[in-house]
Amino acid sequence: MSENGRSEASRNEFRLDLRWQWLILLLVLGAVVYLLSPVLMPFVAAALFAYLADPIVDRLERWMGRGFAVSLVFFVVAVVVTAIVLVLVPFIERQISAFLGQLPVWIDWFQTRATPWLEARFGISPDVLDTQKLIGALQANWKEAGGFAASALARVSKSGLTVVGWVLNLVMIPVVAFYLLRDWDVLVERIHALIPRSIEPVVSRLAHESDDVLGAFLRGQLSVMVALGVFYGAGLWLVGVSVGPLIGMIAGLISFVPYLGAITGVVMGVIAALVQYQDWYHVLLVLGVFVVGQTLEGYVLVPRLVGEKIGLHPVAVIFAVLAGGELFGFLGVLLALPVASVVMVMLRYLYQRYTQSELYTTRAEPVIVVAGTPMADIGGNDAAAVERPPSGAGTSPTEP
Repeated sequence: MSENGRSEASRNEFRLDLRWQWLILLLVLGAVVYLLSPVLMPFVAAALFAYLADPIVDRLERWMGRGFAVSLVFFVVAVVVTAIVLVLVPFIERQISAFLGQLPVWIDWFQTRATPWLEARFGISPDVLDTQKLIGALQANWKEAGGFAASALARVSKSGLTVVGWVLNLVMIPVVAFYLLRDWDVLVERIHALIPRSIEPVVSRLAHESDDVLGAFLRGQLSVMVALGVFYGAGLWLVGVSVGPLIGMIAGLISFVPYLGAITGVVMGVIAALVQYQDWYHVLLVLGVFVVGQTLEGYVLVPRLVGEKIGLHPVAVIFAVLAGGELFGFLGVLLALPVASVVMVMLRYLYQRYTQSELYTTRAEPVIVVAGTPMADIGGNDAAAVERPPSGAGTSPTEP
């Protein structure tokens, strides 16, 4: 073997070893994240906040230093959060009280109106829809849940370290977020400097695409959720549903899963309208609110605030949320869709590489086998056994 052939073979062996090293590194990082997931929650929340606020701080740096800009952002966020808590907490409390007050009326309406109608139209047995059994089961489960909650609360109150841990996590989030946001650009530059130069262009390209996707999702989808919650709540309140704002907020908050927010809001809104007004006019008004909301989401909010860069199928969204929750708990639910968005960027890159590879683009010249040729002769050099079509000829085999 020549010297060039040996050097080429050694380079290929080095590349293979390098790929295995990257695979082992990714597996180790995944295992570390899985093992440390119970304590990563405050750091992940702080990193998400720093990532979302970094563009605002970068714009403020045109007129002031970065440290002062970060302090100003934290002050504004603290004022806004305090105002929201002071306004929303009493409002939500009143909405929940109104809902609990109407719950007996909902149960009575289901017993006296919905059950006979379902039995007459669909032949459903009343035993299947026996609300007394349902109430009894709920009461039993509620007592068990209450006992479990009481015992858990007792254990927590006895364990001072648990309470201290919760308080420390809450305090750590703004502290860690402040330092991450202050040094965000420095951290990004240092991570960029650690990337091997051979793969730096590809990594930088994928990082920029991932940043676009994550920015579109985190900033855009949160804006869509808030806008839908406000629209649904205001619309149901204008229609006259007393617990409409609460239903609207619930529908908006879970709208990150496609169609789940709308379906939940429609079911709760229709039941509330039927119980409160007992006519179909208000049911149609409730349906109109959600039809307009879905149209607004599909044609205005999502194209303008999120765009088409994420491209996650609804089934993929549901699977990502369930898989993240199963693997990492609440931390997994929090990171499921951002991670899925980055995975979509990687899959698009792999698809592009595949469509440009020789495996995909190479067109092998067709080989025609003459009928009656033994299989042992195919693949050899026997011209009588295998013939190639002449240039410009059709697809019919030539005579031997």
